[in-house]
Amino acid sequence: MPHIHVTCAIIERNGHVLATQRSSTMKLPLKWEFPGGKIEPEEASKACLQREIREELSLEIRVCDELPAVTHQYPDFLITLYPFVCSTDSQRFQLQEHAQALWLKPGALHSLDWAEADLPVLAAYQRRLENGWQRQKICHSRLS
Repeated sequence: MPHIHVTCAIIERNGHVLATQRSSTMKLPLKWEFPGGKIEPEEASKACLQREIREELSLEIRVCDELPAVTHQYPDFLITLYPFVCSTDSQRFQLQEHAQALWLKPGALHSLDWAEADLPVLAAYQRRLENGWQRQKICHSRLS
């Protein structure tokens, strides 16, 4: 059974988080997820994440913090997600693969139909917010 390693971005901007919906032709069709992609051999996870977000959304991000990795068993593959909290200076994006994307308040994220592997990531992120976690100072500076 294939085991894939994937990065995902919890992208924050002005109190909102970007959620993306998988297209009807992708595995897990129309499920919501944090955007990201497969880590290439010899590729660092943060570099992978920035590359994937650029390719999928035409969006530049700043990686701020790492959340615990999550491994989930789907019927036909095993996935390990490496989630990162990120920020961006732009609310504009251009969808290349996904059906749609939404900027939502963190409290509204739970209302979406998430891919199962993303649920523990969402829970970890919301726990951090509830505990008063603040982004690193580097996330407050503008992208260069």
